[in-house]
Amino acid sequence: MRKLALGAALAAGLAGAAAAAPQPDSLFGIRVSGNGAQLGIPMQIVLLLTALTLLPAALVSMTPFLRITVVLHFLRQALGTQTTPSNQVLLGMSLFLTLLIVHPVASDIYQRAWTPMEKGQLTMEQAAEQAAAPLKEFLIRYVREKDVAMLVEVSRTPAPARPADLSLRILIPAYVLSELKTGFQIGAVLFLPFLIIDLVVASVTLSVGMVQLPPVMLSAPFKVLLFVLVDGWNLVVGSLVRSFY
Repeated sequence: MRKLALGAALAAGLAGAAAAAPQPDSLFGIRVSGNGAQLGIPMQIVLLLTALTLLPAALVSMTPFLRITVVLHFLRQALGTQTTPSNQVLLGMSLFLTLLIVHPVASDIYQRAWTPMEKGQLTMEQAAEQAAAPLKEFLIRYVREKDVAMLVEVSRTPAPARPADLSLRILIPAYVLSELKTGFQIGAVLFLPFLIIDLVVASVTLSVGMVQLPPVMLSAPFKVLLFVLVDGWNLVVGSLVRSFY
């Protein structure tokens, strides 16, 4: 009982000291209005956790990560190496290539939105508007007009006078559709040379009567050898990165 009483007294003392200590007005120093008002710490924590949950979806759908992962997946399927390279390796390569490509855009957003907001020169809404401009420029560069027109029609949104007037709720799904089409086109082109090797090996094995031997087992070493001889990783990755410039 003495231990319980002592523990309760210690907890009460710590709680009283924490209550008596001066509490910070803001966890991140985020201002939400021009009169200097700030969001409370609980609300800032909620916003931070919400942003963290949306971060993977934003990374996958709003960056070159989408096209790169689709192409690398098609490449692995075309090579017929099953799980080599592993998913972790492909995702890691896609992530670092994405960081390389979007670095100028991220730097622009940081300089135009985040730095002034930290200094209290912009409110959160103003910083969001400043950050949307470089993001829109990046997305508009790769969206197809056909996808934008379809989304504008189905959402019953008035047609904008210029591309910069498009909202992100139209640009983001249009970018996803455009990147999926581009990734599938590149993947189909990558499949062709390896498909030819599969057809040649299958015709040879059938002609010599090797019916019970799967042609894939014989064609896999030839496909890997061809890919290594032409320095395939350099060609594929170089072409992917150059397609965004």
